[in-house]
Amino acid sequence: MNQKLARLFSPHSVAVVGASNNFDKLGYHVMKSLVGNYRGKIYPINPKDYKIWGLDSYASLGAISDNIDLAVIVVPAHMVPDALHLCGGKGVQGVVLITAGFREIEDPGGSVREEGIREIAAHYNLPIIGPNTFGFVNLSSGVNASFTSEFSRIEKGGVALISQSGGICHLCGFLAIEQGVAMSKLMSLGNRCNVDFPELLSYLVEEDSTTRVIALYIEGLDKPRRLLEVAESLRGKKPVIAYKAGKSEKGDSASRFHTGTLAGNHAIWKGALRQAGILEVDTAEELLDTAKAIDACPLPRGTHIAILSSQAGPGMIASDALEPAGLKLCRFSEVTQERIDQLLPPVAIRTNPVDMGPAWYNPKNIIEILKTVLGDRDTDGVIFLAMYASANLKLVEGMVEYMKSIESFQKPVIACFSAPPGVWDEPVKALDRKKGVVTLPTPERAVLAMANMWKVGFLMNRKR
Repeated sequence: MNQKLARLFSPHSVAVVGASNNFDKLGYHVMKSLVGNYRGKIYPINPKDYKIWGLDSYASLGAISDNIDLAVIVVPAHMVPDALHLCGGKGVQGVVLITAGFREIEDPGGSVREEGIREIAAHYNLPIIGPNTFGFVNLSSGVNASFTSEFSRIEKGGVALISQSGGICHLCGFLAIEQGVAMSKLMSLGNRCNVDFPELLSYLVEEDSTTRVIALYIEGLDKPRRLLEVAESLRGKKPVIAYKAGKSEKGDSASRFHTGTLAGNHAIWKGALRQAGILEVDTAEELLDTAKAIDACPLPRGTHIAILSSQAGPGMIASDALEPAGLKLCRFSEVTQERIDQLLPPVAIRTNPVDMGPAWYNPKNIIEILKTVLGDRDTDGVIFLAMYASANLKLVEGMVEYMKSIESFQKPVIACFSAPPGVWDEPVKALDRKKGVVTLPTPERAVLAMANMWKVGFLMNRKR
């Protein structure tokens, strides 16, 4: 399976079955996602048009003489079986089946149709993403096999998101663009015909070198034990985090009608995920923040955190958030404290959390404080907070210059820089996800991400 998934996600050629020049058809939008981004060969399949998106169109897969790695199918549900037989006969390596109308609908005929395509796929040993999916995006190899071309704007990085919901992919994908989360892959599993979380977890951990952290959005599974057993067998190789929906009775019912499976008892799920080495989070923002931080920073070795703030208030907020998240303020060594005392005037709060406000006019001193605290053996990570004021205008630029002189921080630094649009945009972007530093929007989110990084490391290293 892993070999075929590798061809599916990094194809040399793609056929779009149901390609169209009509904006009102999904086949139009799949072509839009591929043309101009994908560097391999694209084969539009539509017997009614000679040219689609400027490319020669084919009446069927059988009319193509070349090999096809991936077929994206967007024809009506009743035409899908014939399309799959043609894929199998052609030797297609994998399919993205965007078409809906299978077991997710109330009509019992949908489940019958889905069982039929599952049997066809088994006959040809044909992996299928879907049905009822938006598709996938592989940022690592420039393949956008979806009906949302804007996903190609996501930065390339190490976060892979596997979701049962196409809508959550769109929510998280657009947040990723806005908040600088760099991704390797983004995919919706839909109804999970024969490619489910276990298969993809195995592939991403064992075969995909571009993925550093795996984020899951789970609603309900037919065989949850399979996912948990695979996750347990892979524990310690790559961090895995999950957002499990369907906590309420209404959410459980909604899951049944969205993906054709029940969400199940959440308390049982929570314990099972933890036992399998998967960290559960509670919101989409937390999922992305945690994944972004893990992708960019070394994991903290413990729970002792230093808070450095250019104003007292944000530092207090961060301090309040530490204990509920499972972290604590570290105690500086005498040497560290003496150095901080030298760098800050007596009016400042110089113990942890450190108020660096009086040093606004001297970015070098603030950077020296950061270096000193990171060098303290009792510091496991740093929350660095800076709210813009005209007096500290040069602070972030100074940090950028300093970062050019070092290889990488050996401990995580999660920063929050708040400023009017256009003031710190470029230097903050130059710092974000570089050399062990990641930026997040608020002190509370920074603390929660730091805590989750420690929890992920604990779960990965815990003995089976």
